[in-house]
Amino acid sequence: MTRIAFIGLGNMGAGMCANLAKARHTVRAFDLSKDAIAKAEASGATGAASVAEAVADAEVVVSMLPAGKHVLGVYFGPDGVAAHAPKDTLFLDCSTIAVEDAREAARQAEAAGFQMVDAPVSGGTAGAEAGTLTFMCGGPDEGFARARPLLEKMGKNIFHAGASGNGQAAKIANNMLLGISMIATSEAFNLAEKLGLDAQTFFDISSTASGQCWSMTSYCPAPGPVPTSPANRDYKPGFAVAMMLKDLHLAADAARAAGADIRLGEMAETIYARLDEKGFGGLDFSGVIKDVRGEL
Repeated sequence: MTRIAFIGLGNMGAGMCANLAKARHTVRAFDLSKDAIAKAEASGATGAASVAEAVADAEVVVSMLPAGKHVLGVYFGPDGVAAHAPKDTLFLDCSTIAVEDAREAARQAEAAGFQMVDAPVSGGTAGAEAGTLTFMCGGPDEGFARARPLLEKMGKNIFHAGASGNGQAAKIANNMLLGISMIATSEAFNLAEKLGLDAQTFFDISSTASGQCWSMTSYCPAPGPVPTSPANRDYKPGFAVAMMLKDLHLAADAARAAGADIRLGEMAETIYARLDEKGFGGLDFSGVIKDVRGEL
């Protein structure tokens, strides 16, 4: 079994780490939170007191971190991964960060003699726990081939999007589309209800018509039609407003750098920023329907 260092045991990382341990890999886990390390130990991993201890004999380092500055610091800081990992270790970063940060991390990894793959995920905390995530990967063919067997223990859809940073490009474009479609789906339910249709009737019709989309059929923002959606647990997050806003910020920054027109993406960014400013950053992003309905 592969010796893995897992760094970053938050809402997503905890489930991913647990699935690697469940697959009987040797997993040494590190996080700044002692409680998170304790939970990882309960799921079968071995806790580490530092990054250096976690990566000391690792064959692969997997990370799930908040932002690009954290990824660059954890991997390439003075006491980071690159300073302590064996020279044939694969770096596998599953964080969602800026495309240029991912490419800079890959450049620094290559300069230090390592291969690095950016592999951001889609599927939320439920997917992380169930091992059904989608991975969008960027990096060298050899690195992706080495990463794939581990990714398959954490997800069911594994894609190689091309060169370093392309995984991040796919992720932020996908999540921009998701943010837009969730707002549109919420507006459609609100309009239908105001015109006399109940949510279930509208769902039954639209989910089999041309308006069908993932935001309706898998993650419906209206309570009732999809029992597993956050709408039926008071919008407790699988993917919070604050996380969607982060991804929309990344999409807007990337669009400006690339000269891409994302008018609807910018509108979605504004709508989710308003929710966050009103104190609803911890609400599931599908809770935007409450704002559409004037309930927030």
